Amino acid sequence: MPLKGLQRHSTTLVALRNIPLTERLAMNSGTERSNDAQVRGREPEASMTFHQRTTYYFEDLELGMEASFAKTVTEADIMAFAEVTGDKNPVHIDEDYAAKTMFKGRIAHGMLTAGYISAVFGMELPGPGAIYVSQTLNFRAPVRIGDHAIAKVKVVELIPAKRRARFDCVCTVADKSVLEGEAILMVPKRPSA
Repeated sequence: MPLKGLQRHSTTLVALRNIPLTERLAMNSGTERSNDAQVRGREPEASMTFHQRTTYYFEDLELGMEASFAKTVTEADIMAFAEVTGDKNPVHIDEDYAAKTMFKGRIAHGMLTAGYISAVFGMELPGPGAIYVSQTLNFRAPVRIGDHAIAKVKVVELIPAKRRARFDCVCTVADKSVLEGEAILMVPKRPSA
């Protein structure tokens, strides 16, 4: 959907690995660097990814606006999620165990899939600065290693008095809904000039 006539605020987000927060905050966010090692004055070790993102303020939002995020689920994603959250349910991490369940094999954590919705909100629409207020989730089908999941959100209600926006949310794999829900987000207002 073309977003003609909207005033937007651009923010450059930088993935900086292994740099203390105080150093990251001290950096000039408008300066592009080839990698984090160069930022710290050392030889390059790993490349950085720079993404130009658009933040939509509450005043920019319109009913029907949509955004999406797509990700192919990997073994590493599932194992990292299990490690970070502590959810080491064997249906997610043990093929022998999972083969004996109703799923006949390992499945991704439902909340990993739900995290893709969060990625849309935090990075695409509304973008940086938006804050979750609530989220409902209905899991419709399992997601497996190798599945290409697409999370899509759509503005369905605007609540100006509180600068809240309600979104319909869906994640699909091969055009089949695997997760559905609804979210309410607090969206920042446009700063005063």
